[in-house]
Amino acid sequence: MFSAIEAIRRRDPASQSTVEILLCYPGLHALILHRINDVLHKKLKIPVFPRLISHLGRFITGIEIHPGAQIGKNFFIDHGMGVVIGETAEIGDNVTLYQGVTLGGTSSERVKRHPTLKDNVTVGAGANVLGAITIGENSRIGAGSVVVHDVPPNSSVVGVPGRAVAIDGKKISSGRLDHGSLPDPIREQLEKLQHMIEEHEEKTKNKQNVRAEKSDLSNTKT
Repeated sequence: MFSAIEAIRRRDPASQSTVEILLCYPGLHALILHRINDVLHKKLKIPVFPRLISHLGRFITGIEIHPGAQIGKNFFIDHGMGVVIGETAEIGDNVTLYQGVTLGGTSSERVKRHPTLKDNVTVGAGANVLGAITIGENSRIGAGSVVVHDVPPNSSVVGVPGRAVAIDGKKISSGRLDHGSLPDPIREQLEKLQHMIEEHEEKTKNKQNVRAEKSDLSNTKT
């Protein structure tokens, strides 16, 4: 628990004291309940009761974490309302989720059907990461993205469906999600299209000018 408190202190500039973190951070409350559930569900194999604790945690915090989910060290859920973490989700160390994130499944079979988030991953508000996919280390998922394919390490992902976009080939730091600096692949494609249209218009204009000059020369000779 102390590592979780320290993670909040490092990643949330709004945190003022340990007492405030203990009393006012639903992400920490949901994590504590999940740690209890981890023992009851996986080690003691107690049925039903862990699900009741999970249900109670959702009622208190607005965060739903299935007892079967695996969560590493220094996990931080910022704000937290609407976060859903499915049964077979696997979360590495130093991972940050913002509000409204879903780590959801895409299969009704009893198989690995939820995402794996490697160390130092950050997932922005309202993003959906779906299926038995892997998000590589140090990657960032932009707010509102829908990710349904594996993401390589050190990537930023934006869009619907989400696409990995490298940023200058540099490693992306884990604890920060600057939405304003995320690339916009749709805008980039539109800009390329606009450039192609302008080039085509320029070529067409040049051809028309050449034809007009030839026509003038022909009229002059006549």
